[in-house]
Amino acid sequence: MPTTLDTTHHDRRLARRLKDDPEFRAEFERQRREIAQIDSIVRQLDELREQAGMSKAELARAIGKAPSSIRRFFTADVNPELKTVAAVADVLGAEVAIVSRGAAPAKGAGGKRPRREAAAAKAILVSRVDV
Repeated sequence: MPTTLDTTHHDRRLARRLKDDPEFRAEFERQRREIAQIDSIVRQLDELREQAGMSKAELARAIGKAPSSIRRFFTADVNPELKTVAAVADVLGAEVAIVSRGAAPAKGAGGKRPRREAAAAKAILVSRVDV
């Protein structure tokens, strides 16, 4: 019978740090949003792959990657390369687009947008539909 890991100590420690450390909480939330966006894009690509009736191996061949790398792309907790995301989307008849969550942030010194505000944009996947 497999044993379960007791994580209550770590859960309590995390809860305490989230409560007591505003910088830690802000970074934790930022990373959580980042991971959720990546997961959402990968899930959408996998749904498009299934709708297209394409196996992971066929998709890998279509973009010139090893089948094992595409299996990892869809199943492992990895940070996929943007180039691979774009290639997979293209083969599946979709594109990756960035959509701002709100009003465009003001430009800072040197005409550049502040990095933190620029990170407020969200990546989405857009399917092409032929009518």
